Amino acid sequence: MGILYLVRHAQASFLEPNYDRLSTLGEVQSRLLGEHWAQRKIAFDRVGVGPCARQKDTVKLVSAAYHQAGLNFPEPQTLPEFDEYHAEEVLRASLPKLLETDQKIRGLHAAFQSATTTAAKRATFQKLFEAVIGDWVRGVIHVEGVETWPEFCARVNSGLVKFLAAGKRGERVALFTSGGPIAVATQRALHLSPESTLQMTWMSRNSSWSEFLYSGERFTLSSFNIHEHIADPAMLTYR
Repeated sequence: MGILYLVRHAQASFLEPNYDRLSTLGEVQSRLLGEHWAQRKIAFDRVGVGPCARQKDTVKLVSAAYHQAGLNFPEPQTLPEFDEYHAEEVLRASLPKLLETDQKIRGLHAAFQSATTTAAKRATFQKLFEAVIGDWVRGVIHVEGVETWPEFCARVNSGLVKFLAAGKRGERVALFTSGGPIAVATQRALHLSPESTLQMTWMSRNSSWSEFLYSGERFTLSSFNIHEHIADPAMLTYR
């Protein structure tokens, strides 16, 4: 029986021109994760990482903590299947029309635009984001040139099958990715509906990990959204 650690990237740069880089807090979260695992001498046989900068920088800082502790950490293999779903493209392409035709979206967008604090902007954006992406998952919104939700799920599942099949029996492996692929893996283990799977994407904390057991066709969830490396509640983030 092998064990897979699926790790969500640390906090990225929300509301910045380039979201796809770690924030200062995200860098701290990553280091704390690496130090936590290194102190417990958690050894991995293989490590994979998605193609995003925020995913790769998280694993780099975890690896650095291992090396600083004198421990080996496998060279991560970049796996494009573990890219996040393309939410920014969905929002960018669909929002202008929705603002013309959907009163609910107009209200949510207005609340976001008028928010004056970072906390309020995060909260109002999340409501807007959930409404638009929810319609995309249900197939109400179609964006030309952007993979659909079923295509995204198929991509992640294909990546899981390939990565897990490439190893040896009884391995411990880690994959550094984002909330979407972690939710799809959870769907695979628990047979969730698309709507429930989408709800899972909002739940993973930055730099948390979830553990799955696998052997042949068996793929089961052992633990979800572990963040014991962060003692300060103020450092726990979702976005």
